Amino acid sequence: MSSNPEREGSRQSAADSKQSEPPREYSSPACLMHELESEFLAADIGGPLPDASDWESVKAWRKRAREALLQRREALGARERRERGERAKERLLQSVDLKAYPVIGIYWPFRGEIDVRDIARAHIEAGGEAALPVVVQKGAPLEFWRWYPDRKMDRGVWNLPIPKEREVVQPDALIVPLVGFDRAGYRLGYGGGYYDRTLAAMARRPVCIGLGYSACEIPSILPQPHDIPMTMIVTEGFCRPAQAQAPRP
Repeated sequence: MSSNPEREGSRQSAADSKQSEPPREYSSPACLMHELESEFLAADIGGPLPDASDWESVKAWRKRAREALLQRREALGARERRERGERAKERLLQSVDLKAYPVIGIYWPFRGEIDVRDIARAHIEAGGEAALPVVVQKGAPLEFWRWYPDRKMDRGVWNLPIPKEREVVQPDALIVPLVGFDRAGYRLGYGGGYYDRTLAAMARRPVCIGLGYSACEIPSILPQPHDIPMTMIVTEGFCRPAQAQAPRP
């Protein structure tokens, strides 16, 4: 069977053209997965972004985003959350020398948050102190009350355990739970504004380590003037300094 010179020439031209194209650049598998996950979340969480200058619309969007992120966190399952949490804590301890901070503020785990009480126990055994946040008055800044294993506990807001005796301390560093967070280092919490209010009122602002799951990253929380970014964000996938500059008190 005779060949078609015109067709063969077309094939050769296409092959030469393909060889002359510059090679495409792809992310590494881990980075690509993170990029795809972030894009999926951006389209899935909270619906269309409102005008950032319209606070009422932003509040409504944040409520929807918060609910979606909590559902996503719960859907991971207890075993997956525990495994991811352990990796996140390992990354935190590799990235931050907690011995440099005599008093660390932690939190009692709630609704699938990463449990950092083991970090607090180790910090106390090494000679440091730990404290839990306590809501003393609705709409007021938090107080941090000294905590240690076997301390007598009571029940506070949301029925969370708090130290029975009030012993207020000033944390040098805070490990802050994240419902969600954005690429600038702003945190999405439960909507009470307690951490922002507390940080704004502190004369000496502590280092703030936001701790959560990589799947809870969104492009932006639409930060407002009262929002204060974390010093860094730590997840099972990365430790990232905040891009936003926190206002000083």
